[in-house]
Amino acid sequence: MPPTQAESVIKNIIREIGQECASHGEIVSETLVAFMVKAVVLDPSNGFNIDRTLVKTDVQKLVKLCVTRLLDSKNPSLDTIKMQVYFDMNYTSREDFLEEHHRVLESRLSSVSREITDNRASTREELESLYQKIVSYMLLRSGLGSPTDIKIVRETTAALQSVFPQAELGTFLTLSKMDKECQLKELTTIVTGIRLFNRDCGKGGEGIDDLPAILHEAIPATTQYIDSQLQNTQDQLYHYTAILEKVTKNPLMGKELQQYMIKEALYNMRQYEIFLQIILSDVISCAQEVEMMMKQLAAQLEQLKMTIRSKTAVPTSQVFPIFIALANLWTSFQDETVLISILSNLTTHLEPFLGAHEVLFPEKIMQGLLDDMTVKTDASRIKEHMEYKVHLSDFKKLEWLFPETTENFDKLLIQYRGFCGYTFATTDGLLLPGNPTIGILKHKEKYYTFNTRDAAYSFAENPEKYIDLIKEKAKKHAELIQLLELHQQFETLIPYSQMRDVDKHYVKPITKCESSTQTDTHILPPTIVRSYEWNEWELRRKAIKLASLRQKITHSVQTDLSHMRRENCSQVYPSKNAGTLSMREDGTQVPRPQIYISGLRGGQSKVSHGVKVNLTRAVDKT
Repeated sequence: MPPTQAESVIKNIIREIGQECASHGEIVSETLVAFMVKAVVLDPSNGFNIDRTLVKTDVQKLVKLCVTRLLDSKNPSLDTIKMQVYFDMNYTSREDFLEEHHRVLESRLSSVSREITDNRASTREELESLYQKIVSYMLLRSGLGSPTDIKIVRETTAALQSVFPQAELGTFLTLSKMDKECQLKELTTIVTGIRLFNRDCGKGGEGIDDLPAILHEAIPATTQYIDSQLQNTQDQLYHYTAILEKVTKNPLMGKELQQYMIKEALYNMRQYEIFLQIILSDVISCAQEVEMMMKQLAAQLEQLKMTIRSKTAVPTSQVFPIFIALANLWTSFQDETVLISILSNLTTHLEPFLGAHEVLFPEKIMQGLLDDMTVKTDASRIKEHMEYKVHLSDFKKLEWLFPETTENFDKLLIQYRGFCGYTFATTDGLLLPGNPTIGILKHKEKYYTFNTRDAAYSFAENPEKYIDLIKEKAKKHAELIQLLELHQQFETLIPYSQMRDVDKHYVKPITKCESSTQTDTHILPPTIVRSYEWNEWELRRKAIKLASLRQKITHSVQTDLSHMRRENCSQVYPSKNAGTLSMREDGTQVPRPQIYISGLRGGQSKVSHGVKVNLTRAVDKT
């Protein structure tokens, strides 16, 4: 059958099942119906052959079986499947949620942004109307008040006029559409930062909720509520586990309890526990983010106060970045508020899928079943077998991992969501938590844990046998496919939350151990020429030295004290007298200058006349 025709047939079957359920007063989603169709087809007891084309009788049989299972309101298995479908359709990771939240916000603001960027205002009235639209856009984008509140609009307009006067609209209209959108976003963050600073100073902040205080109250309340739900859930599933554990030891008791569907109830509670743990982990992440953002908010406001002080004018290059940082922090507070609200609602909406427990297991019945039983918790089971580890000497061909020898031990992806595969396969579907400290078996790049050492030894003898048994049990109980993360064996039933991370599941273990190596100092004879020199100046220096040594004489001396003791030798350069002789000797002598001046003593006349007489001898006469 061509793929398009097969898809059309499946859609018709899903539509027919949905209409049939609606006629009985049960409204079911197409996703739930599609999951149920695949679950019924996979169940070998129903007799469907996947490789054969469905005929009319097969379709009728399939529709009847699906409608019967979808209308069985007292079946915990159906509640588990509904819970899984609802969680898969409504839960998303933190990163995906924030991305989707911002995308929805942008799509809602696209029409308002288009009115501003496509505006061609020219008259005064049109410019004033455009300015008011910009104010409304900022309020809608920032989420700090309603655009219909006059006080909020006036405060926002005043903040906008301080950074973007109405006179600059002409320049704004000349920009391209992309530049207009960028400027609108930047102005929104600056105006938001101004309003938040005014609110902190007590000079404004009309319509701005105290999100840090709201989150400070909401997160502990949500955490406390989830913790209480998780505690109640674990107490109840511990009771179911104790009853099923006793049933495995007493087969006659199992026939009596078959009508109560305790096994299906255990799966339902385990799935609810897992979903609560996922939600609680996200809430804790929110608490950590909020705590960090509160410190950043206080630091930014303090820095802004130190920058502004009592100054009449402050450079925009100093305050605008702080205003933008304040606005971004407040946006993060808004994201965390919405995320906490969604997680809280998701927790509340999961509770209706636990309704079958009160109907099937009233308090009197549970008390009767638990008589003379010891109820163990998961922690007590793990602690009970903590000291009994797998001996590596018993397995030479299998690889076992331990906390002491594996660095990323806690990050390994354990099969069956950490439950003991051997116990589940050999008993009637009993789910017991595996104890990683006993040892993690690595088989075909997958990791398995066990609740006891005996279970680990038995599983290791023939892993494929028990893996196939688990797969066959999952075909009879479709809720186990997601509960035990068997999506690799059933690729058509991969939930969306796991489909995104199929390629990210494998984590290679980083093993660590004590090791030492020893090598010979020189395996091969050395080939290094010690006398080799690459520097030509060094070679020249050695050549000069050798040439000089040719003319030297070696002397040895032996004294009476050193006689018969040892040989001493020394080499010296003999000293020599050297002198120079010039070609001729010569010298010069200059005359001494002598000058006599007569008439300095004066005479009878008042005016004296001196006569200067040079008495220096000529050079040739000296």
